[in-house]
Parts: sequence; structure tokens; C-alpha cells
Amino acid sequence: MSAARETQKVLDVLQQFRLIYGSMRRHFRRVEEMCGMSGSQVWLLQELSHSPGIGVGELALRMGIHQSTCSLLVDKLAGQNYLRKERHALDQRRVGLYLHTQGEAVLARIPQPAAGILAEALSNLPGLTLHTLHSHLEELLRHLPGKEEKYARVPLADLLGEPGVSLLDEPAKSITQKRHHPDKKQKLQDESA
Repeated sequence: MSAARETQKVLDVLQQFRLIYGSMRRHFRRVEEMCGMSGSQVWLLQELSHSPGIGVGELALRMGIHQSTCSLLVDKLAGQNYLRKERHALDQRRVGLYLHTQGEAVLARIPQPAAGILAEALSNLPGLTLHTLHSHLEELLRHLPGKEEKYARVPLADLLGEPGVSLLDEPAKSITQKRHHPDKKQKLQDESA
């Protein structure tokens, strides 16, 4: 392949990543606007609706996130009465998670797919295509400078949030509230005063 074609192919692939990133970001913004919480919180509630009584460890595995991250999400949602924790009758050491009515109300208004559009698209790929994509992404990751493994276990909805803002710690706001920036002219006037 000529240098010009190779450069164009790199740009084409970058555009594909931008399309994926932008589409995911738009989806999670829509989820947040409609539900008042992050996409990862909504996904957690949806997992509970499918598996009432599930424990934090199993829930973390299903969501592909670290157990401590899952525990933080659970505690936050329990504190806001979206879910409740109950000890199992036969084994008091085990705690099951269940939706509250308020959590069910959130699920009634979520845009689909709750797990995110990328997870949905990946699950719809034929097995061989998914395997090939996995292999190619592994190769890309081997060449990626500054790669941090810790991000592999963080929900995409949280990675796509505002820079410096953790959606685990911040109460959900509407997108217009989060992205409100003063008019540049007004900002200059304020700075000169």
C-alpha cells in the first residue's frame, strides 16, 4: 500500500472511532436527560430487573466492571431509594439487590438499549466477526502508548462523561446544566471588571 493510501486508511479508521465515540456519547446524554442518572446507573437497574436478588459480585461480572465500582453505584442508588439490599433468608452473609418502585419508574422511561449502543451492536455481530474484531483491537492496544488497564473495568457511560467529572460522585443534571458556559463576551467583561 502506498504512503498516501496508508495515511488515508488511518484517517478513515480514526473517523470510524469518532463515529462510535460520538454516537455513544449522544446515547448516554439522552439516557441522562430522560432518566436523570448516568447510563451505568440505568444499566445497573436494568440488570436488577432481569435478576432480582443478584449480589454485587455477580452484578459487577455481568456489567464487566470492578466490584468496588459496582459497590459504589449500588450504595448511591440504594441511598436514593432506587434499589434496596436484603439479606438472604438462608445465608445472612449474602445480600441480594432488588428494585424499588422508583427504580422501576426510571426503567419505564429509558431509551433502549440500556446497556448502551456499543454493547448492543457488539452482541449483534456474528461470532467470527466479533472474534476478528477482538483480535484486531488487541493488536491495536499493543501499539497504544499510555494505555491504562484500569479503564477496562470502568463503565463506558462514566468514561464518556465530562473531563474531570465522575458520574459516580456527581448527581445527574440535565445536559444543558452541565454544559452551560457563559457567553464569551460576558466572560471578557467580567474579567476586565
